[in-house]
Order: sequence, then C-alpha cells, then structure tokens
Amino acid sequence: MQTFGDFLGFNPHCHILVTDGCFLRQAQDDVYGAKGMFRVAPPLELKKLEAIFRHNVFKMLLAKGKITRELIAMHSSWKHSGFHVFCGNRISPTDDTAIENLARYIIRASFSQERMKYLDQEGTVVYTAKDRKTNKVFPAMEWLAAMCSHIPNRGEQRVRYYGYYSNVARGKRQKEGNDIAVPCILEPQGNEKAFRKSCLCPSG
Repeated sequence: MQTFGDFLGFNPHCHILVTDGCFLRQAQDDVYGAKGMFRVAPPLELKKLEAIFRHNVFKMLLAKGKITRELIAMHSSWKHSGFHVFCGNRISPTDDTAIENLARYIIRASFSQERMKYLDQEGTVVYTAKDRKTNKVFPAMEWLAAMCSHIPNRGEQRVRYYGYYSNVARGKRQKEGNDIAVPCILEPQGNEKAFRKSCLCPSG
C-alpha cells in the first residue's frame, strides 16, 4: 500500500503482485516432485475488477463511519468514478529479473535521492518528476513535512502477504519439506511481453 504520488502528494493506491491463476492439487507427486500444478487464468476483466474494488472500499469506509450512503450514491452517479485499475503484462515464472524489478517497484521509497537536489543558499529542495521533464521547488521544511507524512505509524504494515505466500503457509511448506518450485502451464496470450503488474488506485 502506498500513499504518495510523484511529488509526494497524497495519492493512496495499492500495488499487488498476484499469482495469475490457481494451484491445482493432485494425489501423488509428479515427475517434478511437486504435489500440484499451477494453471494460468484468462486475462482479467478490468472494469468488473474496478467495480468490485470500488464497492469494497465504500463498504469499508461506510462500516468505519467515514462516509455516508448518500455520498456513495452521489459518487456512484459520476461518469468518472475516481477509481482506476491497471494490469500490466504477465511475468514468466522463469524471468527472475522481471520479478525482482517489479518487487522493487512495489516497495520503493516515497522519493528518489537521485532526483532530489538541495540548494543550501536558498534553503530549498528541487525535486524532478519521473519523466525528467518537470520539477517542483519545496522550502526545506515543507519537503521534510511531505516526506514524514508518508512514514507509516508504529506497528502499521504497508506490505502484506496472503494465501500461498503468507508467512504461515510458507512456514508450513518449509516444515513439511514441500517448499519447491511448482510446474506451470502457460496458456498462449497473444503478444504479451515480459511481465504483468497490477495496481489498484483510488485516484482523485
């Protein structure tokens, strides 16, 4: 879960690395020594996924008393919902470089030191956008305040693991000696490139 945009503005969104399919169990070990098979799912229907995501966010906010049913009804009538779901290309299970690059992107810091320049005489910070074409000047104290606003509270978790990749599931497999690579059935997906990345973004 991330809270920052390009210039450290408040832009809450989720980066999600998911298994793009399901694990199928079988009674006996196969030739790979695995007790199952991973089968890739068909491409996601992003508009339906966006609608489900929006519904669950509103449901959570309503339960916490942060929003009213009237506001939800008004918001639902808008042409642009303010929510957006992006799904990139699929990652091959053997593409270690793409997997590492995506994992680094998901947990990246709120700012890049390479794009930050401190002007000592002026007492300002010049920060360059990701596209390297625009920049924004911050008074030094405002820059520090913007940075600190994205530091998680004590005990707050921004990276979470679920299902097959949860700590409990991984520990159980290691204990049983079953934490080995699972063979994968890849379905033809046209001209897809190296990887798929997913982002659920309540923007605006």
